Amino acid sequence: MFIDEIDSIAPRRGSRSSDSGVGDRVVNQLLTELDGIESLEGVTVIAATNRPDMIDPAIMRPGRIDRNVEVEVPDVEARRKIFEVHTRDMPVSSDVDLDDLAEETEGFVGSDIESVCREAGMDALRNDGDAAEVTKDDFMGAIDDVRPTATEDNLERYRSMMKRMDKVEDTKETPDYFG
Repeated sequence: MFIDEIDSIAPRRGSRSSDSGVGDRVVNQLLTELDGIESLEGVTVIAATNRPDMIDPAIMRPGRIDRNVEVEVPDVEARRKIFEVHTRDMPVSSDVDLDDLAEETEGFVGSDIESVCREAGMDALRNDGDAAEVTKDDFMGAIDDVRPTATEDNLERYRSMMKRMDKVEDTKETPDYFG
């Protein structure tokens, strides 16, 4: 079972004062359900988030979701492969070089590259309603329009958050992610 954006359904209990305790009850029910999955054979729960600091720590206890796998920002080779996926069914002009696009998109993550491809396709149609192909100029315009997620400020904030989380894991302290 895959739960995307788990931080939205399993935030730290007590962190929302305006929801009359509904959020806490949802987290408690999720914990109960995760505990029950242990007895089910062949069921694995995988969850994803961009905000691990927002997840209730009880979710990460053994027998629930007890492993943390950090997915790095894609390197140039990975970005090229992501471009391949998102241009597979797209009519692309012969002047488009995926290696060049991968080089031009440092700091872009998968969703950013997906946006670049979608925007390039839209640019092609905006420029020529009868466009048969997406050109290099369409892609370069889209790269200029789409901002990369992995900016240095964003990465530094994330590294700092992960260091605080590692420190908490080492000492078993109650985390103070916001202090």
